[in-house]
Amino acid sequence: MQRIASQEGMRAAEERLRGLLLLGLSGDQRAYRAFLEVLSAHLRAFFRRRLTHLPDEVEDLVQESLLAIHNQRHTYESDQPLTAWVHAIAKYKLVDLIRRRASVERLTEPLDEHDVFSSADAEASEARRDIGKLLEQLPDRQRLPIVCVKLRGLSVLETARMTGMSVSAVKVGVHRGLKALAAKIRKDE
Repeated sequence: MQRIASQEGMRAAEERLRGLLLLGLSGDQRAYRAFLEVLSAHLRAFFRRRLTHLPDEVEDLVQESLLAIHNQRHTYESDQPLTAWVHAIAKYKLVDLIRRRASVERLTEPLDEHDVFSSADAEASEARRDIGKLLEQLPDRQRLPIVCVKLRGLSVLETARMTGMSVSAVKVGVHRGLKALAAKIRKDE
């Protein structure tokens, strides 16, 4: 019974947001402003659930998503569910954040002056660079789980929340991605 009430509430929120957006698209500035305000609360909750370990990133992602939604509002098809369209944009912004953080973490490793001349470290650096190039060749559904779980040390559950993937999709992504990486390495040898 409670689940049905929850679904009805979600449908009502969807219809309210959709109505505000459509009014906004037809020129009603007040409705469009209300759409953005209500949507920002939904986006904030969406990102907070997925970024429990990165709370400082939530507001930036909300703003980036709102800007993307505003810039792409002309692509919304009024006969399609608004939630799916918004979710796709928000998910891409989340994926972009994960990519940025992975790139920054790779590039900002602290250097010690003794490390610069160490051949072992130079080899490790080359290996990291090679792995980075190989990872870039993988699709997001494989690369992101590997980066999060295997390289950053996040749990499967944290990765699922952060990427919007299911727990099983993260596990499958890691497994298939590692298998694909091994095949690429064998091919290069």
